[in-house]
Amino acid sequence: MAPPLYEDRGSSRMLSSSVTSLSSSRHQSSQIAKAYRQAAQLFLTRRLPEALSTIEPIITPPPPDDANGTHDGDLSAFAPVAAASRGTRVKVWSFYLTFLNSVVELGAEEGKNAFGSARWKALVSKCRDGSVWEDVARDGYAGVDGDVDPEVVVNLATLLLTHSPSQRLNQQRLETYLSATAQPTFDVSSHMSSSAYLQRRPSQHNNGTSTPRDLNTRLKLLELYTLHVLPRNEEWDYAREFIAMSEVLDDERKEAFLLALHSLKEEREETEQREAKLRQQQQEQMELRRKESETQRLEQSRAEDERRKREEENRRQPRGSDDMSRKPQNRPAPPPASRTSRPAKKAATPPPGLYKRASLLFASMQALVTNTAYSVTANPMALFRTLLFLLAFALAFGRRDLRERIMRVLRNAWMKIRRTVGMGVKVSYI
Repeated sequence: MAPPLYEDRGSSRMLSSSVTSLSSSRHQSSQIAKAYRQAAQLFLTRRLPEALSTIEPIITPPPPDDANGTHDGDLSAFAPVAAASRGTRVKVWSFYLTFLNSVVELGAEEGKNAFGSARWKALVSKCRDGSVWEDVARDGYAGVDGDVDPEVVVNLATLLLTHSPSQRLNQQRLETYLSATAQPTFDVSSHMSSSAYLQRRPSQHNNGTSTPRDLNTRLKLLELYTLHVLPRNEEWDYAREFIAMSEVLDDERKEAFLLALHSLKEEREETEQREAKLRQQQQEQMELRRKESETQRLEQSRAEDERRKREEENRRQPRGSDDMSRKPQNRPAPPPASRTSRPAKKAATPPPGLYKRASLLFASMQALVTNTAYSVTANPMALFRTLLFLLAFALAFGRRDLRERIMRVLRNAWMKIRRTVGMGVKVSYI
């Protein structure tokens, strides 16, 4: 009776262990899904450091439990997400890669303010040197490149295509993955003992085209590889050969891929020609500016030499000749004779006597009377006015006091004229 009792107890322990393992697996899946949702919410609110601290525990392997560095169980050596379902794995890793892309796009100043200089540089370097691909395959897929979910591979290739300066590593990783999924291998010694491998590996025993979804993902990978990565590495001929020999692409898709590749090459050549022409124009402009600058410099140098020569000639010239050359410049030229100065010179002659002026005045009056005889005969009133004027003039000179007053006025006027003429002569001389 003992053996059946022993078998019952052994079966009970195995059943209890299986139930405990299943319960633990469900709890872990729940924790992974919860962490993913929290990290996604923090990411949407732009709380990037908090989102990283939330997602890191489920994508990073835990530390060893003892000093010898061993892990308790097969899955403990990998990140918790390695034991999650396929849909959860794809969501978690796709979110992490999207997060890294946003971190790089922050820029140096904002990224360092958010994560610190060292942490930000470490996150950026994962995208630029391609080490993130190794981290994902090692921690989430037991280091087997062919086991990485195709959606995750698409996101990895896109991330490196966007931020990596060299596409050699991207090409190598894609070729390894395409080769591994096209011809899957069965490494029983390395993977049969891993429950994570047993959960994941059967779905990978195909070339990635078993379902319409897998086919679309495979076509996306071929598009990235042949139309983006290989052209970036100047592998145009190899890209055409790969498209022509692909077993996944039908004739219609091959023609579309080859046409797209040809268009990309023409666009690249046109871009290179425009850039070469632009560089040539820039060089010509620089050469023209250089020549203009050289010509201007020579003209300035020539002008400076001429100025120094003139200064040297002036220093060598004798002082006497220098004084003589300066005298004509310092002595003002006599002003030209003006119309106002000529009457002044004539006025400087001695005036005639008073009686002579009076006789001239009477002669003028006589001439006036003679010349106006015709007008007087034509107009008796004019004669009458003339006679009244002569009578008044005679009466005025007949009185002594009036005569003396007129003489005094004439003398004052004559003195003013002499002073004015004298000032005009002095001004003309100056």
